[in-house]
Formats: sequence, C-alpha cells, structure tokens
Amino acid sequence: MLYLCATPIGNLDDITFRVFHTLQEVDLIAAEDTRHTIKLLNHFNIHTPMTSYHEYNKVEKARQLVDKMLQGVNIALVTDAGTPGISDPGEELVRQCYEAGIKVTSLPGAAACVTALTLSGLSTRRFCFEAFLPSEKKDRRWILEELQKETRTIIIYEAPHHLIKTLMELAQALGEGRRITICRELTKRYEEAYLCTFQEALERYKTEEPRGEYVLVIEGKRIADLQKEQRQSWDELTVEEHMEMYISQGIERKEAMKMTAKDRGIGKREIYQLLVDKKREK
Repeated sequence: MLYLCATPIGNLDDITFRVFHTLQEVDLIAAEDTRHTIKLLNHFNIHTPMTSYHEYNKVEKARQLVDKMLQGVNIALVTDAGTPGISDPGEELVRQCYEAGIKVTSLPGAAACVTALTLSGLSTRRFCFEAFLPSEKKDRRWILEELQKETRTIIIYEAPHHLIKTLMELAQALGEGRRITICRELTKRYEEAYLCTFQEALERYKTEEPRGEYVLVIEGKRIADLQKEQRQSWDELTVEEHMEMYISQGIERKEAMKMTAKDRGIGKREIYQLLVDKKREK
C-alpha cells in the first residue's frame, strides 16, 4: 500500500498523529530529499529506512517502488514540505499504483497553498492554484494572458530570487491596482502576510530584499468588470456583422439574434429594432 504523507511546511508541531504513526510503521519511506527528511525523522525519533524519490527519477523509481509494493512492502511518500503531489513529486507514483492495482491513501495535513489562502483576507470560495509559473517564456506568457480573465482567487508559489520579476510581470498583466496578499515563511518563526496592491508591493521591494519562500494570493478579476469588457469587445462589430457571425456557423436567425443580444447585454427586442431601423435607412 502507498501512503501519501503530508509533512510540516515549517513548524514541526504541525505533523499529524496519523502521519507520525504511519512513518513509524511502514516498511520504507520514499523521500524527495533524504537529507531533508532525515531531520524530520530524527526530530521525532523515527528510524524507518528511506529511499529517494524526486522529480528527476520519478518514472523509473516509481516502477521500482511499485514492484516492492506488489511484493508486500508498505511505502510512505513524503516531500520536503507539505502534501505530496501538490507542486511536488507524487502524481506519477500514484498513477502507476492505480495501474498495478495497489491501494493508495492520502493522509491530510499541511499545504502551503491552503494555508496562505485562508490567511490572505481575499475570497476563499473559488480559487485556482498555479504553483510556480513556467520558466519557459512562451508558456509563461500564455499563462499570464490566461490569468487576465481569471475571476477566481489565484495562488502562486515563488522563490525569493525571482519574486520581484514575477511581481512586475503579474502587475503588468493584471494591473498595478489589483490586490495581492504576500505570504512568506508560513508557520515559521518569521511568518509574514500582508495585503496590498501590486504597486505597493513593488514599492516595498525597492528597499527590501526578498527572503524566504513566498506564496502569492491574488484577487481575481471582478465578474462585472469582465462582463463589461466582453460587451465592449463586441462594439467593434455592427449588429449586422455580429448576427452574421453566428448565422455563418449554421445557427438559425432567431437564435443568432438571441445570442447577439446576450453578448451585448441588451434585450432581443432591442436587437430586432436596431436591425429594422438599419434596414429602413437603406
């Protein structure tokens, strides 16, 4: 059996009793970095054998771990901090376990994204988790463009040496006035979270060097603003052109009129009258 064990993201007291006992009782612990995990195990006086399982060996090593489990070995998967599979290795091993018929269970616990979200002071009802933005320029640009229309609260991870560059890119894409809660060193001694705008954040880091691991929680675009922008985009077309766009797709005229009215945020009767008036002018 495979146990996905969430470990503390900072404060070691955040380990759960269930994870503690599981790490004691399994036959083997697969760790993202054994040098890091040994500190956790030593702190809790756990002596279970370890093996490495990380981003660069995740496919082949998963096969080896699956073979062990098929022979009756129980394995716990841990990452350096937080929940396995959340911006950390894990999903490949889980997939191979399911394919091999091995039972998998997840032991809940710390996750930096949820911790930061609840601490942010921003809406928690709907959110999207982006983890680290892609380093490849094309992919990164695509994601930033996609986020411009995102109405949910956005959660992004960032390292200190990339923080300012990322804040600048986000400010340019989303607007300097957009609210953001910057969380750093969550659950640790110097934990900090402050709600501000991108403009205020960039002003702060002109004189302050970023330190620690960051979670950025960003206010989503207001739905009313998005709807307004969408309606304004249709103003580039005349009502006739707008209607023709749908009719050319094989949509009946009556339905095309209804869809055009919805796009423009007006009534179908108004669309009909505009078309009649235009016809009279001709």
